[in-house]
Amino acid sequence: MANPNKRKGDAAEREIAGLLTDALNIRIRRKLGAGRQDDTGDLDGLPDCTAQVKNYADIARAIREGLAVLEQQQKNSGTIHGVLFVRRRGGEWIAVQTLDQFTTMFRETL
Repeated sequence: MANPNKRKGDAAEREIAGLLTDALNIRIRRKLGAGRQDDTGDLDGLPDCTAQVKNYADIARAIREGLAVLEQQQKNSGTIHGVLFVRRRGGEWIAVQTLDQFTTMFRETL
């Protein structure tokens, strides 16, 4: 059986995948194979976007570690966009991007 942190992370990935599926009306799923050298993110179904999911009590740590991992995963996947989803205490989710990730996404909307 997986350790408690792995179960917590898997549950968070399923939760945000469900929320995104409902909000965007497109099917978002968890990717399998986390931790591989060629890891391409936690979620599948966001077009041309790599997504990382963190559910840590320490949000600053989640952001620091998540953005670093996301950058490598985005390179591995070759996607244009990247986003880090962080679950805050109480269950609220936030989306975090570097300035480069945000401006790239914004330029695509113009």
